[in-house]
Amino acid sequence: MGFIEVNSRKIETNEEGFLVNPDEWDKDIASALAMAEENIDNLTEDHWKVINYIREYYTEKKLAPMVRKVCKNSGFPLKYIYELFPSGPAKGACKVAGLPKPDGCV
Repeated sequence: MGFIEVNSRKIETNEEGFLVNPDEWDKDIASALAMAEENIDNLTEDHWKVINYIREYYTEKKLAPMVRKVCKNSGFPLKYIYELFPSGPAKGACKVAGLPKPDGCV
């Protein structure tokens, strides 16, 4: 287990940088995770479009959306999502969105 410090709060992460408690997530934590885990200095409107969709889907269904759903609902091709989140939609985008590690994510 590890931690990420955000605004004087210690947020617990697992050994791969995913939040242990997704309910602790907020936009400041997303920005900190983006920098620490994905090397993203600034989350753009396109990043937030993907993050917000993933969060909404997770809130409703308690699991991460399939990659094709992320592409379809964001309107972004998979190649572009990899540009936004270098480690991919399952690992990088879900991590920044504060989800636990998705099932089947290597």
